[in-house]
Amino acid sequence: MHKTKDMKQYLAETIGTFAMVFCGCGAMTINEITGGNVSHVGVAATWGLIVMAMIYAFGEISGAHFNPAVTIGFAFSKKFAWNKVPKYITAQAIGAIFAAFLLWFLFPESQFLGETTPADGFPPYKAAILEFLLTFFLMIVIINVSTGSKEIGIMAGIAVGGVILLEAMFAGPMTKASMNPIRSIAPAIFTGNFQYLWLYISAPILGAIAAVSSCKLVKDDQCC
Repeated sequence: MHKTKDMKQYLAETIGTFAMVFCGCGAMTINEITGGNVSHVGVAATWGLIVMAMIYAFGEISGAHFNPAVTIGFAFSKKFAWNKVPKYITAQAIGAIFAAFLLWFLFPESQFLGETTPADGFPPYKAAILEFLLTFFLMIVIINVSTGSKEIGIMAGIAVGGVILLEAMFAGPMTKASMNPIRSIAPAIFTGNFQYLWLYISAPILGAIAAVSSCKLVKDDQCC
């Protein structure tokens, strides 16, 4: 019974991450190949709305992490078992990579597939700082509306989806507002552009851990 529950959680993470990357990176890809028909606002809204939708779909099952940085942050906060972290991240990777593969297959004319790179002239170290802060803000919200294994309350999806939309709206032009290592890794596998992956892996994880640490200072036992 316990194994069945675990498998449902892993499957929920795979499907949810697949949907998030397919729709979010898909919006960026279609915006690219149509010369901007989706628009920057449309891309930001797509990211926020798909995350919100998947939280309502799978929050009660897996906690709707869809993000290795969030999973690690929850484990660091003691709201999630460390021994499940590799399995959650594997499930997220399967979903994200399959989504990127489908985008690569459907839109071969796309050069970027929604990959994350700093804006021209924006130094990587500044992009790393910005990604750190974006994930810090995101994790602050997540840690306060969830339990780690379950999203709580009807406002959780709106709160998390809203902050992703907000951050994609203002920071997207500078870093693509990843906040999620696997969301950055997946398209890079098919574009071959690994140059900046170090910052899109390290900054979100460090930002999530910093958010948990700051939450412990503010709320003490409620965050850990």
